[in-house]
Amino acid sequence: MAWRSFLQAHSVVVSRVEGLLQHSSGLPFTWYDVLFQLSEAPDGRLRMHELAEAVLLSRSGLTRSVDRIESAGLVTRQAIPGDRRSTHVVITDAGRQKLAAAFPVVRRAVLDLFAAYLSDGDAETLVRILGRIRDGARGEAGG
Repeated sequence: MAWRSFLQAHSVVVSRVEGLLQHSSGLPFTWYDVLFQLSEAPDGRLRMHELAEAVLLSRSGLTRSVDRIESAGLVTRQAIPGDRRSTHVVITDAGRQKLAAAFPVVRRAVLDLFAAYLSDGDAETLVRILGRIRDGARGEAGG
């Protein structure tokens, strides 16, 4: 029952946030996730495999998504000196601007659709429980 409730809540909230983001900025939530992860990375850049590990929403089709995001001018690929097999995906100034414009929409949606239903104690408990589940699934100690 807890598993099903978790999946239902995730599905509904992500769908609503996606709709609000798409309506306000035309930005798919998966693009927002990529731009956010890059903006948090040193120098706004990650190798593709690092980006795949960092994104939260969908790893499937990430290469195609990055192709589309690059076509929109929000990221660029840069060669890595001495490593012909890898490239960095780098957020552009336009990507940072798009992310900055979208951030308040996502923040408001998270507050309204998620945080509004949690007391401080609930939030602390949820962070602890979900962290334990995440760490256990990763096979990390203490899980």
